[in-house]
Amino acid sequence: MELRDLTVDDLDAVLDNRKRAFGPISGGALETWRKLVTPALEKGRYLGIVDGSRLVATSRVNDFTQWWHGRPISMGGVASVTVAPEERGRGVGRTLMRATVDRCAELGHPVSALYPATTHIYRSLGWEHAGAMHRATLPAEALRAIRTTGQAGIRRMGPADAPEVVAVLGRVHAATRASGPVCWDEGTWRLHLEEKDDFLYLADDGFVIYRWHGGDIEVSNLVAGSEATARALWAMVGSSASIAKSVRAVVAPDDPVFWLIGDRPRDEVGQTRWMFRVVDLAQAVAGRGFPAGVTLDAVVRVDDPQRPANSGPWHLSVSGGSGTAEPAGTLPESTPTFTAGGFSALFAGVPAATLRRSGLLTGPAGGDDALDAAFQARPHMLDYF
Repeated sequence: MELRDLTVDDLDAVLDNRKRAFGPISGGALETWRKLVTPALEKGRYLGIVDGSRLVATSRVNDFTQWWHGRPISMGGVASVTVAPEERGRGVGRTLMRATVDRCAELGHPVSALYPATTHIYRSLGWEHAGAMHRATLPAEALRAIRTTGQAGIRRMGPADAPEVVAVLGRVHAATRASGPVCWDEGTWRLHLEEKDDFLYLADDGFVIYRWHGGDIEVSNLVAGSEATARALWAMVGSSASIAKSVRAVVAPDDPVFWLIGDRPRDEVGQTRWMFRVVDLAQAVAGRGFPAGVTLDAVVRVDDPQRPANSGPWHLSVSGGSGTAEPAGTLPESTPTFTAGGFSALFAGVPAATLRRSGLLTGPAGGDDALDAAFQARPHMLDYF
């Protein structure tokens, strides 16, 4: 078997593998899918394993910006991982994913994330559970009752507004010190904004994308940087309450909508979990944002067999909202030691006590509180890929 970059000539075989893994794509969606994946093929972002002339496995690395405590980092979003049914259980997937994390590094992504269909293989290669995409079910009438405050300058938007959507996401995620959400590139956003069945509205500091789903409303994106915009956008969604009884919306875990609706006896929120991996430890720490009032001066050890450059002792320093990681030289065996997945989970805000009880962190615990304070986060995503 041979591992190689896939090309446009492989697209039919890629589609066949995708159909066998995830089911068929309808006619309209198929055209959009081809437009989405072709740039990845052209940029070395689609890997495949072939056996002679037969394609047996694939993976794609999406080019994302991801925010961590309000700072953008280049992130490789791994998707379309497929192994032909007749080849499963033979180690093909593991070979593919080892090459995929290396390709993330080659493409300049210090971190990577994915939505797992199965957890074991990803966890064994350094990805670890980090956050979720939260989908809340809200009463449409409660949204309609939200009182608006002033004019939010809302207008309809379309594909030409892709640059402004990217800019709005950058401003809002930075200002709210968000951790986990991602942004597609402008070309991909243009394709998303071409969807004929979506209702698209843009404000100076926010936007909403929603659609009818059966007899109810489904919100795929609603981002707002101010109270006035949050109220206006959610009230607009709720204006369909005469027909729709409920609204299913992708939200942040602490989305302001939970505080804007008048009656909140309980929350109905489902989660789709995603996994995260630090690919280049030094670059990832340098690119991450940290709480401005927190300082950290700690030495830890990381064991990352897949990415040897991440392994060894590291001096972690945080001050003034920024951090660094520098090789620390030879240290005693008693140094706190993270697995690759353990450090990735710490980076994403998983408490040290959880990592210790999961076997992802061992050694002295005296510095755990300082690590938790520096890397605190409530990571979430608003997009599925």
